[in-house]
Amino acid sequence: MTRSTCVALLITGALTLPARDARAQSAVLTLPDLSQHARVGQRIGLTDITIDYHRPLVRGRKIFGGVQAYGEVWRAGANDNTTIHFSDPVTIEGKPLPKGTYGLHFIPGPSSWVAIFSNNSTSWGSFTYDEKEDALRVAVSPRPIEMLEALRYQFDDPTDRSCAVTMQWERVSVSFTVAVNTPEIVARSLRDQLRGRIQTEWQPWEEAANYLIENRLDAEEAVRYANQSVSIEDRFENEITRARALANAGRRDEARGAEQKALTLGSERQVYDFARSLQRLGQHEQALAILRRNVEKYPDGWLADVERARIAVGGRDYPAAVTAMRAAVKAAPPAMGPALADLARQLESGIDINK
Repeated sequence: MTRSTCVALLITGALTLPARDARAQSAVLTLPDLSQHARVGQRIGLTDITIDYHRPLVRGRKIFGGVQAYGEVWRAGANDNTTIHFSDPVTIEGKPLPKGTYGLHFIPGPSSWVAIFSNNSTSWGSFTYDEKEDALRVAVSPRPIEMLEALRYQFDDPTDRSCAVTMQWERVSVSFTVAVNTPEIVARSLRDQLRGRIQTEWQPWEEAANYLIENRLDAEEAVRYANQSVSIEDRFENEITRARALANAGRRDEARGAEQKALTLGSERQVYDFARSLQRLGQHEQALAILRRNVEKYPDGWLADVERARIAVGGRDYPAAVTAMRAAVKAAPPAMGPALADLARQLESGIDINK
């Protein structure tokens, strides 16, 4: 074969090869992806959710029920596995799923979809998907949306305990609800945090005790935290928290003792604020008794006049309450004047300001 013949064959062969799409990816070079890489995340309480995916474009095609046939597993994106990571155990549509990273897939349908969480998160899309590797499947319902060119994941309706994970593409949106037991996760986290340097300070222990109390968690653990806070520095704040923890644990006599100790340690304003918190909880007689003791201890000043007004309201003596509140308006700092004047006007109208 002559040299000219070889060249002719090479040219002919080259012309018969399919033209390479100028936008296609290279197996050996780093070039822009046709479907751009994206990563989105959301925190629920202390739990992080991260979705790693590629964003294909519609480009004039019919996607669901077209390019992506109904009833077939779809890789929930483009290129590599779409993955979803949970930093703590969660529930998906009420079904438990351990913490970890999962391959996310869908099976689209005209009226119902299936969301799949696979233990295999490192495959290339869904091409080697194996149902035996499923960690969880849940049914989800599609809903129509306006045309969306690029695939998108987003987090809707976030609270400290749940959110909806939403996939949107073409004219379809599907969502599934992720929920976490935030109080239990926080309680576990607090145990670890309190082993660090902050264990030498009173405030972290008191804050941890309050969290357990407010979320109705382990009452005795809350007592231990409050006791530790008091042992570092005995203050009004942690004695009040200790009283609450003891009451929740059913140790009423100890709770009363801790509360009385707190009242001896508290400033005039701290004790007043505590009495107001009791009034907001409907514990009016206990609050009034504390206000009376506070007035006896701190008889002078505008705050004492406010307390006298609230005590008078408790006795349904509105004229005396108005007189005391007007005195408070005159003696209070300018910044407090408008709020106190408003309380005085309410009293003149016979409104119970202690509720």
